[in-house]
Amino acid sequence: MKGRIRGAKVLMQGLILFICAAQVSAQDTLDYPLFDSIQDQFSMEGELELKTGDNLDSLVNLWYVSQSLESAVDQYDAEGDTLIPDFPDSVYLARLADIPSVVDLTYNRIVRNYIQLYTIKRREQVSSMLGLSEYYFPIFEEIFDLYGVPFEIKYLSIIESALNPRAVSRAGAVGAWQFMYSTGKHYGLTINSLVDERKDPVEASHAAARFLVDLYGMYGDWTLALAAYNCGPGNVNKAIRRSGGRRSFWEIYYYLPRETRGYVPAFIAATYTMNYYEDHLISPAPLTLTRAMDTIMVYEALHLKQVAEVLEIPVKELRDMNPQYRSDIIPGTAKHPYAIKFPMEYTASFIDLQDSIFAYKDSVYFDPNLKVASPQSYSASYKVDLPADKYDKIYYTVQSGDNVGYIADWYDVRTSDLRYWNNISRNRIRSGQKLVIYKPKGKSARYREVNNMSFAQKQEFAGRAVSTSSSSQSTSSNSGSYITYKVKSGDTLWEIAKLYPGVSESDIARLNNISNSSKIQPGQVIRIKPKA
Repeated sequence: MKGRIRGAKVLMQGLILFICAAQVSAQDTLDYPLFDSIQDQFSMEGELELKTGDNLDSLVNLWYVSQSLESAVDQYDAEGDTLIPDFPDSVYLARLADIPSVVDLTYNRIVRNYIQLYTIKRREQVSSMLGLSEYYFPIFEEIFDLYGVPFEIKYLSIIESALNPRAVSRAGAVGAWQFMYSTGKHYGLTINSLVDERKDPVEASHAAARFLVDLYGMYGDWTLALAAYNCGPGNVNKAIRRSGGRRSFWEIYYYLPRETRGYVPAFIAATYTMNYYEDHLISPAPLTLTRAMDTIMVYEALHLKQVAEVLEIPVKELRDMNPQYRSDIIPGTAKHPYAIKFPMEYTASFIDLQDSIFAYKDSVYFDPNLKVASPQSYSASYKVDLPADKYDKIYYTVQSGDNVGYIADWYDVRTSDLRYWNNISRNRIRSGQKLVIYKPKGKSARYREVNNMSFAQKQEFAGRAVSTSSSSQSTSSNSGSYITYKVKSGDTLWEIAKLYPGVSESDIARLNNISNSSKIQPGQVIRIKPKA
């Protein structure tokens, strides 16, 4: 074998002959002149190992990983006396040869070093990645199959981010596939103040597949495509020119940036580890992230906490399922809807409670401090000013938990009027905002104290206080075993159900043959059967 390795096939043949002749033992390591002459090899490995280590360490910041590590067991010390297994080079070489792959899986000393990093030094994190792979790899494979990218390149995400969709590098690369801003935008990813699709496993995988296909089209070689993915096509092109036009990774090895020299060996080691972890006594961590997810398109703004609190899903779980939303806000519009993912068992509940979810604490979760809003000084000039000789003007200061429906109900006005008078767009109000309400001249006196009442007092003032007695509320009446309730402006079935302990929105809808909970009308009388 000469100083420069001509390609993966030549190296493989030479290594097999060498092993057959020398009978490499478990303590032996292969030694190649190619790497003997590199004085700074270990410092170069250290740089990529540091990046890899940072990615692995960042895994514990994921909610479902931290939950799973508490119950994960490392087999190598489960009995207290079992050693971490190690193998001779001949075994590693044979195992790599058995992996179905169109990417050359060359074996050498650097590859072995990275195998030891994964199987010895970072066993716990590898266990977490194995658990994550059960969720992410089917997504990657389906997308790669669409674009014709070899399935084994899914292991590239191990090096890039350790399968952490929130990973951020020192250079500013983001997500499981570590896209820089300009590259992500070039491949169609949405990146703005509220959304960063570099963190979306699905959208980022589509972009990564398109990028890899473009790189392979440039070089016709997947190892060079991987190198270009790390350092950019410009650096690979320079290395090819400086090497005299050679076009294989190992032939241009010397001319590549320092980190990129270890990039392909690290990929090969990750591929080995994810295929032979059982032989190294590593078990996948039992992650709590559900694989049975559903996706619903959202056509108006929604906060993850609105979904979490109404459906009673841990908000951290929702964040890990939807890492692309920077501030927990899904900025959906009719022209540009966005997707939300959640466990499949909540699909029916989300659909049934959709109106209630969007209305829940909307003035709290869409406070302008959390989301950029139009300057209030401009909107004030568009407020309606009714004739003072015909109408009294009352002011109300919005409090936490208020919504437009509640306020309109307390003042006996229509929600459309309240929005019109105050230039309210899409029911958006904020805590501390001062609203104006108009009442006919001489009929405003009883409403002037509403602004100073507690929430319970305001509900009672509007005739909507919760009552546990058999007589129910002033707006309700007994009818046999049922209670009748007269719908007020701004009511939803979910809010009405909350007035009666043990009664659900579905109970009311079923009893009254209501198929669409958003279609109830003010003045409509509905029946409610209290729980015993």
